[in-house]
Amino acid sequence: MTTDTTARTHDRSLWLPGVAFAAAGAAAAVLTASIAKAAGATLEIDGEAVPLTGFAVLAFGFSLLGLVIAAGLRRWTTSPRTVFVRITLVLLVLSLVPDVLMPDIETSTRVALVLAHLVTAFVVIPGVVSRLR
Repeated sequence: MTTDTTARTHDRSLWLPGVAFAAAGAAAAVLTASIAKAAGATLEIDGEAVPLTGFAVLAFGFSLLGLVIAAGLRRWTTSPRTVFVRITLVLLVLSLVPDVLMPDIETSTRVALVLAHLVTAFVVIPGVVSRLR
């Protein structure tokens, strides 16, 4: 019974703060995009403007995916922090590839997209790592 209670406590110690980190990361992505837009970036891809809510939804959704990865690593590896950091850094670099290689977007939009990824990662990754034991 103690083990079951301990397992549930550990799950909460990752999920509740993790969702908060995901929300903060999404807010940071929206703030980054808003600043870029105010500075003159069109935030257009293929001639269509990316809505600010799009930044929030994608940042939050992929941050939740990171939480799922973290929960799995905590359960199935002996060093979840190290493995999580390595996996998320690889995924971060891979997420930047389309932003860098996408044709026909303004440089300011490209920079805003890259910065939104980096700011989100800067908020979420350390937060989740701090909750892994």
